[in-house]
Amino acid sequence: MAHSFDIHPATRPLTQMAGLDSPEIRQARIDLAACFRMAAKLGMAEGICNHFSFVLPGHPQLFLVNPFGLAFAEVTASSLLICDFQRRVLAGEGQPEATAFFIHAQLHRLNPRATAAFHTHMPNATALCMLEGDPFVWAGQTALKFYERMVVDEHYNGLALDDAEGKRISRAAGEADIVMLKNHGPLVLGPSIAEAWDDLYYLERAAEVQLKAMASGRPLKPVPHAIASAACRQMLVGNAESARLHLDSVKRSLAGSGYDL
Repeated sequence: MAHSFDIHPATRPLTQMAGLDSPEIRQARIDLAACFRMAAKLGMAEGICNHFSFVLPGHPQLFLVNPFGLAFAEVTASSLLICDFQRRVLAGEGQPEATAFFIHAQLHRLNPRATAAFHTHMPNATALCMLEGDPFVWAGQTALKFYERMVVDEHYNGLALDDAEGKRISRAAGEADIVMLKNHGPLVLGPSIAEAWDDLYYLERAAEVQLKAMASGRPLKPVPHAIASAACRQMLVGNAESARLHLDSVKRSLAGSGYDL
């Protein structure tokens, strides 16, 4: 299901590209690699498909992304690629998967607020993307974290193998943090790696719980709009710090399990 494509090689080696190995970039590599590893551990990966990306600190025209051919469980901080929006790999071995470039390059280029962009086919949230109508019933508290922060893209056009489809997805995202791509899967956008990870994790948990409730065959009880809206705002108070602590716990858990980032 993953596709490679021709991408221009770097025009000069990393050692000659000032600022691409700063402490901030090294930390971003570690944090992003931790998200890949924990996503794999939690069953949120799909073969060598799917991709997480992050705009390079101090370089808004460049982004980190995983290379084609590695499963999430294999991604390390050093294996992540640095790419620009002109299809050049400026640092790293290999190339991004084709849809990774066409979706993520356009998201970062056209949606500057989307510093982090995480796309997976994680099973529960993807299952909700396959349903007719709104994916969420807004009946569970965890789901309310995304109330009024989510948009549904109804227009599946096959694989994103050109800039036009990447631009279309970027326009569909608008100002939303969560994009449910119908017949495809979820896309999480965030101002930081930690916040994107936090949303990705809780989105999958919310989807899992809703599907379990739906499987009971009993009607679900939606939360009234005013309460759902207020609960979402409550959950966003201090969200950046909570997300940071969540990612810190992920890194401790991986270190304790012997994972080398």
